[in-house]
Amino acid sequence: MTKAFVFPGQGSQTVGMGQVLAQTYPEAKAVFDEVDAALGQNLSEIMWDGPQETLTLTENAQPALMAVSMAVMRVLQARGLQLADTAAYVAGHSLGEYAALTAAGALQLEDASRLLKLRGQAMQRAVPVGVGAMAALLGLEFSVVVEIAKEAASETQVCAAANDNANGQVVISGHAEAVERAIELAKTRGAKRAMNLPVSAPFHCSLMQPAADEMAAALAETNIKAPSVPLIANVTAEATQDPELIRNLLIEQVTGSVRWRESMIWAANQGVTKLVEIGTGKVLTGMARRIDERLSARALNTPDDIQDFAN
Repeated sequence: MTKAFVFPGQGSQTVGMGQVLAQTYPEAKAVFDEVDAALGQNLSEIMWDGPQETLTLTENAQPALMAVSMAVMRVLQARGLQLADTAAYVAGHSLGEYAALTAAGALQLEDASRLLKLRGQAMQRAVPVGVGAMAALLGLEFSVVVEIAKEAASETQVCAAANDNANGQVVISGHAEAVERAIELAKTRGAKRAMNLPVSAPFHCSLMQPAADEMAAALAETNIKAPSVPLIANVTAEATQDPELIRNLLIEQVTGSVRWRESMIWAANQGVTKLVEIGTGKVLTGMARRIDERLSARALNTPDDIQDFAN
């Protein structure tokens, strides 16, 4: 059985995330302490006590999700898991790519923490609240959504397919008015559902270019090593271990589409049969079978999950 370890993105955050891990395992508690120290912020308190709206702020949600993923990895490693002996690939959904790279030793935990904090702040700075929007269009093929986004865009307003998550599950991003037009168009094209998402900025579209520029400057100063297992990158849906290419792909990813469906099909075509989701929630696990019936998946986020997997 060939495995890929996958790491969730934004939307999986919830108050209480990682708390049981920290209470159960000293290795997990150490991760949260290290992230707090790197940020100069008591992020773990926000993660465990809320409020939810503070946790959901993208500058907090991004490092928080990575921290839980790395807490799970540290616990597994303390029980003898060697990633390179266990997984053929790693992949992460959007910000999860940073967790995947940290798990594979390409990024240091403190660097990943600071980069994700900056990524969240830069994304929020790029577009004033209320100017941009994102929406989920369900029940339409990706190619149809691309056409709808093109129609909804105008000379002055952006609309693009941002996340190709699974068959019939595509997220669009852009100016709020253009996204609203796309929602109405989708309903006429047979979408099962089309609804705005509760996000504070239009991620993964060209409106994020100022954030990409900020990330380019920060990543230029960051030491990136070759990951111990290849990363299946969001923007190419193919694997690489080249540190300089990874640096460039992390910049491109800010404005580019998350090609998750294609990435998982690519993995299955390389012989991957099992996805192991590391971190908060079970979003990627739920999408696996919908993407490709060759893939099964399990999520590791509780002590029981970890115990079961480690045995």
